[in-house]
Amino acid sequence: MNTSSFDPKQFRQALGAFTTGVTIVTTRGPDNLDYGLTANSFNSVSIDPPMVLWSINKDSSSAKAFTKGSHFAVHILSTDQESLSNRFAKSSVDKFAELKLQRGPNDIPLLDGCSARFQCKTTYQYEGGDHIILVGEVLAFDHFDKAPLVFHSGSYRRLVSPTSLGKESVIYGENWLGFLLGRAYYQLQLPIRKQLKDLGMQDRDFELLGILSFSEGSTLEELNQLFDFTGKALLSEQLMLWIQKGLLILNEQRLQFTDQGRQLAIQWLAFAKAAEMQALESLSYEEAQQLKLLIGRIIQFTGTDLPTYWRKENIWQDNNIWQQADAILTTG
Repeated sequence: MNTSSFDPKQFRQALGAFTTGVTIVTTRGPDNLDYGLTANSFNSVSIDPPMVLWSINKDSSSAKAFTKGSHFAVHILSTDQESLSNRFAKSSVDKFAELKLQRGPNDIPLLDGCSARFQCKTTYQYEGGDHIILVGEVLAFDHFDKAPLVFHSGSYRRLVSPTSLGKESVIYGENWLGFLLGRAYYQLQLPIRKQLKDLGMQDRDFELLGILSFSEGSTLEELNQLFDFTGKALLSEQLMLWIQKGLLILNEQRLQFTDQGRQLAIQWLAFAKAAEMQALESLSYEEAQQLKLLIGRIIQFTGTDLPTYWRKENIWQDNNIWQQADAILTTG
């Protein structure tokens, strides 16, 4: 095959299938200035003697500093250093501004907070196409108890250690998925229920608000079927009280919010969004999206035997309160 016909973009995407760590390599240039860049080309070479390598693009503005310098440092970044990685991936910023630095041999800058750090003496340099491969003898290293930042298919990733997920329990014990999902749902509701009580609502109003928020316009029969899904019964006196309070109207046998009821539903959704944000504070954005994706996959896989009237496409009405509230809450 004639490799000159390779599409560079497709070749880069294929290389991206290989998961790597993320490093920042630093040096002190012949001009006595600090240089650094983000790289994922780092790899080990030898244990005895201890040697590592990485490569730099010949067109890089800092290539001369590394190839002419005598030492360099490789920092394997931790999961909380994504912003630092982005900073050192740019060429038009003062990368070391306001950073707390230590100094290694030949005054090379050493960064804090990484997962591991290697101080190296440049031993060999090799031509590698449009890159230069630098091999360094490791003079000193540090290993910190911090999870590494990972790069795959053009995006940052994070590793989850099995030991970080908690001790394995017996099935139907505290590690049973049903218990975990149920407890998470219950705990997510707690601040919302408290705020509703402050508005004079009852616990039983929580389900009615939730169901009507995505299925407003249902008939009384349809609403009762949806309530069966929660394991609770819809009480006629509860509906009458909502109608008397001016929150609902019965229009051609279909229940609809009044303006006052719609405002209450939107306020409830604001409580729900705030509770979700608080619950997800311990996760990164990527972890939160992955969590939702995995739960959605479980829902899809286990939902084949759901009755027709419980299926999402038959529950969620067009232009429901969730869609309206998203527009309202997003614009303030």
